[in-house]
Amino acid sequence: MSARLNYAAIAPGAIKAQLGVHTYLEGCGLSKTLQELIFLRVSQLNGCAYCLDMHAKALRQAGEGQQRLDAVAGWREAHGLFSAREQAALAWAEALTLVADTRHVPDAIYQSVKAQFDDRELVDLTLAVCSINSWNRLAVGFAMAPQPDAESVKAAAA
Repeated sequence: MSARLNYAAIAPGAIKAQLGVHTYLEGCGLSKTLQELIFLRVSQLNGCAYCLDMHAKALRQAGEGQQRLDAVAGWREAHGLFSAREQAALAWAEALTLVADTRHVPDAIYQSVKAQFDDRELVDLTLAVCSINSWNRLAVGFAMAPQPDAESVKAAAA
């Protein structure tokens, strides 16, 4: 499927506002790695190939190891690979992303994330989850796809 329309060209003011949130998040104090792990996990849940590609690349560029990237989808079972803080953030991100299905965020998840993040960090973390969900919906809704690299083209041809 090809992209359905160029949303950035059609609504540049909306994209400018969305990028404003991204700019805020870059300076909010949450680590880049933590944010990118959240962006990757939420993009997995939403099936956004465009964002999966982008955030996996960003994590690799930030020095993240392939083992942790491979284990993000199964972080609960990846004992010792993710810190307690990362686990709490991933659980929070999943709960918020899936809230349309569950209709709530369990108290245990809130208590876990609250134990790892101060109030301001929790608001910023929540905003990061909201932001990537918005980007995912734009990319999935308008059929954005990652550009295949040479290695991927070769593998697909085999």
